[in-house]
Amino acid sequence: MLRHLATLADWSSQDIWETLHLAAHLKREHRAGISHQPVLAEKTLGLVFQKPSLRTRVSFEVGMNQLGGSALYIGPDEIKLGQRETTEDIAIVLSRYVDGIMARVFGHEVIEELARYATVPVINGLSDSYHPCQALGDMLTIWEKKRTLEGLTLTFIGDGNNVAHSLIIACAKLGLRFRIACPRGHEPDREIVAYAQTEGGQVQILHDPHEAARGTDVLYTDVWTSMGQETEAAERDNAFQGFTVDEPLLNTASAGVILLHCLPAHYGEEITYDASRHQASAIFDQAENRLHAQKGVLAMLLS
Repeated sequence: MLRHLATLADWSSQDIWETLHLAAHLKREHRAGISHQPVLAEKTLGLVFQKPSLRTRVSFEVGMNQLGGSALYIGPDEIKLGQRETTEDIAIVLSRYVDGIMARVFGHEVIEELARYATVPVINGLSDSYHPCQALGDMLTIWEKKRTLEGLTLTFIGDGNNVAHSLIIACAKLGLRFRIACPRGHEPDREIVAYAQTEGGQVQILHDPHEAARGTDVLYTDVWTSMGQETEAAERDNAFQGFTVDEPLLNTASAGVILLHCLPAHYGEEITYDASRHQASAIFDQAENRLHAQKGVLAMLLS
């Protein structure tokens, strides 16, 4: 039985596919104007934020509402995880009040500690190491556009960050080949790559974005400097010169390539504005699918 979503490594391929099928069903209902069954009636999700977010907060609040429940936002200044009160005590107390905890944090150890002590499901809304909810929304988007996942190639242009880590795991679980093009020193975590390979995943690490993009089915990028890395911004901007996703790079990919970006975008850095509006772009479908994928997660864990 599923208990938490800390990382997709905790879920089987069957768990992920069940969630994607449920998410697709809920999206079809929503698009048809059919109200969802209130499977989370009288349920409350606590939203614990160390990092601010547009998509994470809104999609979880709206998702709970559409499934008949409610969400309670707890901002950084209200809780001060591990500072004003221990993470252990916060997990125990929140478990007495709410039916699930979604946390968007810096260190992944905070998610692990919440999951260790909470008696309700804990969902990782983002940590410095993983972003599983984003990867589920991404897989839903690719599946919608390509009608399959098995055998596709996903190329990530950028830093070996939390999004890349969760994509590596998702691709391994669902049968996609994963490539990343990044400057030397910005490769994904070796242990995560090794884990994916034990799951049968194919992971290729390159340092030339044009070589990596050649013939790919999905081209994906993200910001060069993640939240919490602001002091490294100038150094990173210099290191990532030549890794901007633009229309010439898109033309290197397969004819039916789809372009993804988890947003927010820094236009002119990791992606050009024109590329983001290219006919290949599925960026805003991808953003919408955070809502539907997370409704699948919520229904799986809280109902």
